[in-house]
Amino acid sequence: KLPTRKMLLSLIALLSAALLANAAPPTCYSRVLSLSKEITESFKELQTSKAEDPCVETLPRLYLDIHNYCVLAKLREFVAYPRCERVLEVSELKEKARSLYTIMISYCRRDLVFLTDDCSALENPVLPPSDPS
Repeated sequence: KLPTRKMLLSLIALLSAALLANAAPPTCYSRVLSLSKEITESFKELQTSKAEDPCVETLPRLYLDIHNYCVLAKLREFVAYPRCERVLEVSELKEKARSLYTIMISYCRRDLVFLTDDCSALENPVLPPSDPS
């Protein structure tokens, strides 16, 4: 019985350590990165949704690269876009974009490093090739 109990306690300790490691608070950078990916994915889903309102087609493109200084202008442009207020998904997306902008210019201002200021890269992003399998 003793070796089994010792093994069980070791397993519990290992699992507890794994849970604590996953519970670490996000850094400013990781929060900005995950929110930008979430917004970009939500925008893609909105563009391809079946119940699409015609105004969705006129929205500014929303590909976000937080390493590109132009992302700040892109977020401002998207949030300020005057149409589609009646589409709930667009309003939610604008709120997320507003939050990301606020986090980037207020909370994470000193933690972020912009590697480029190529605004055209946010209009026509070079996406990694998709896996053909």
